[in-house]
Amino acid sequence: MPSNTAAPSPSPTAPKKRVPFWDNARFASITLVVIGHGIQRLTADSDNAYVLYLFIYAFHMPAFAFISGYFSKSAPPNRRQMLSVLTNILLPYAVMEMIWTVVKFLVEGRQEFNPSTPSWTLWFLLALGIFRLILPYLALLRWPLLWAVVFSVGVGYFSNVDSTFSLSRAIGILPFFVLGWKVRHWGIVDRWRLVEAQTWPIRAAAIAILGGWLAVVWVFVRQWRDFGLQRWFFYDDAYATIGGEWWGGFVRLALIALAALLSAAFFTLIPRSNTWMTAFGQSTMYVYLLHSFVLYPLRETGVLTGEHSSGLWLVSMVFASLAISIALSSPLVRRVFKPVIEPRADWLFAKHEEQPPPRRDPTGSRRD
Repeated sequence: MPSNTAAPSPSPTAPKKRVPFWDNARFASITLVVIGHGIQRLTADSDNAYVLYLFIYAFHMPAFAFISGYFSKSAPPNRRQMLSVLTNILLPYAVMEMIWTVVKFLVEGRQEFNPSTPSWTLWFLLALGIFRLILPYLALLRWPLLWAVVFSVGVGYFSNVDSTFSLSRAIGILPFFVLGWKVRHWGIVDRWRLVEAQTWPIRAAAIAILGGWLAVVWVFVRQWRDFGLQRWFFYDDAYATIGGEWWGGFVRLALIALAALLSAAFFTLIPRSNTWMTAFGQSTMYVYLLHSFVLYPLRETGVLTGEHSSGLWLVSMVFASLAISIALSSPLVRRVFKPVIEPRADWLFAKHEEQPPPRRDPTGSRRD
């Protein structure tokens, strides 16, 4: 006879079970970021490198922004959440900007400290801060995703909105952050069980989509180079400065649609179970902030140009980038660089009787 006693509900304070898919997606996404930065200098002399560069840049940061949005909340932030933004985003940004200022002074002789202009990869931290600031307001509107697209397309027509505080780039990729938040709000992932095993027909379709984009880039590589397509993927410059006129907004809109499609195909191919990369997915903050220091000497010494732009060097840089991502995700690196990447900030804030905010990486992953 069935019991009428209801099963006990899980404790509200019980830790949430980690879903391997998201850690796998985080590591795969950050590795694409490292590969893109690693091969960038090769693209000037190598069409093969340029093809791979365009293939990656069409969706790698949109995918990263999507994951960040998926784990973001649209409710007005409470004090603990505001502390989290300060300790996990703005404070690491300030620390890394000061380090980059010293590095550029020692290597290039540049005597300038300007935190309003992010150094190299740091723009995304500021973009995340902007996203978290405006999401509660966007959530109040009807069709927030549509508004995000309108803002992204429209900002390209204003040349006075530039890279200061990453504003132009943040607004440019805002639709992907909002899309990630809306996908979770709609419950699509849970309803369609998207983080569970995918069927082979769906995976085959994803491979066809990514393969089709790779073929388009390969066949028309000379035309894309003449057009300067790589600059459009930065979502940064005003259309007028990269050769666009009134039609620039239509190009931006097409690239947003392309990035959404490619990101969906990319996520479809991510493993759903625990794999060798799952544990590394908890350390993307370290990879994101430290890989630029590893690649900086290669970029600045001119090693990856001329005769060193062959296919062998391209393949070598791809594998080297993967190795960099793995190495920077290791427990040893986390232990050594934790004071820099996760600086303690208790001294900075007024004392309140509450627990400190959890440590999270740019995509919302809580580090165990």
